[in-house]
Amino acid sequence: MSWPEVRASRLRKSAGRDDRIVRDFDRAVNMTPQALEKWLGTNPASGHWSAQRILEIKRKKPADYTAEDYSHMRKVSAYVKRHGAQRPEGDQRETPWRYSLMNWGHDPLK
Repeated sequence: MSWPEVRASRLRKSAGRDDRIVRDFDRAVNMTPQALEKWLGTNPASGHWSAQRILEIKRKKPADYTAEDYSHMRKVSAYVKRHGAQRPEGDQRETPWRYSLMNWGHDPLK
């Protein structure tokens, strides 16, 4: 395989991986930017740095995503998956579990 063919193959694999990262991120972040901004304004909690970062990413065009954006998208998707699996029993509307997920852009009650 020639160098241009190798490079093209690598770019196709990278693009596929990036598409998967974005798809997983979009599934994990189920709050609209407006809902997330409202949440940030009404709840003084730790973890807001992630929500702010999510808002920055959501405001970008996909063509403008950086390696750091993709890295944070992976982190968000993994956190939501891991923490979401720890769902407590009973009423979850006002729980630290839900609030923590909301700081990561995911409202488990949606």
